[in-house]
Amino acid sequence: MRLVSFGAPGAEQAGVVRGDRILPVADLLPGCTSVRRILVEGLHDRLAAAVAAAPAGGLALDSVRLGPPVTDPGQIICVGLNYHGHAAEQKAVPPERPLLFAKGRNTLSGPTDAIVIPDPDCGPDYEVELAVVLGRPLHRADATVARAAVAGFMVANDVSARRWQKADGQWFRSKSCDGFLPCGPWLTTADEVGDERTLRLTTTIAGERLQDGTPADLIHPVGAVLAWISRTMRLEPGDLILTGTPAGVGVWRTPPRFLRPGEVVECAIDRLGALRNPVVAG
Repeated sequence: MRLVSFGAPGAEQAGVVRGDRILPVADLLPGCTSVRRILVEGLHDRLAAAVAAAPAGGLALDSVRLGPPVTDPGQIICVGLNYHGHAAEQKAVPPERPLLFAKGRNTLSGPTDAIVIPDPDCGPDYEVELAVVLGRPLHRADATVARAAVAGFMVANDVSARRWQKADGQWFRSKSCDGFLPCGPWLTTADEVGDERTLRLTTTIAGERLQDGTPADLIHPVGAVLAWISRTMRLEPGDLILTGTPAGVGVWRTPPRFLRPGEVVECAIDRLGALRNPVVAG
């Protein structure tokens, strides 16, 4: 299934994409209005059966705004420096353990929402990432159990203010500006994705391909990342984990290539869809 949250910012409701239509989940499972609730209550099978039995109808996909598929994750945990190519482009030693940081929930935005640059001198950069959404609780799990707890995947853009990142000496402010995590366009459930290592991640601006990689290049694969996090943090259904970005980010180009107002940045992953976010000045 492809699960979405649609509607005005702050008032989104859950839906299921069927062809070019959206079926509101509340019409299929009365009282259920959020993707996170589907995950927390384990409603996948009931929802799939309801979708299969539903008559034609719903809303035109292109008639509504899509928000972040999970609008209210308990945690947003990210992994830095997790692709061999990304480490190589900055001449860094691949980390022995996953390098974790967090983004605030204020960063969440939809697949076509604007990326607002808060300061023209902050060095805004793009990072296409495979985002993982948890479907079961995890605590001190091994990699096999952890990977099996994945509910699904989506595209994410870990927008980063590089000059602030360097100046601050830590990453939270530079990673957590309002709207600095476009994601979606939907949550594709794990049963429809298969082996995530075969997915292709790209970033394109104005026809120029800037990033192009696959999770086969991950230093720490998805299961290992989740297992590492769960050693010290209990993970819950709906939690969002960003797994890292391939080589090609703007800050390590010569000369550096930062986001500019007036551009549209497209982050895409095979079988998961694409984000197309205009860049605007704050």
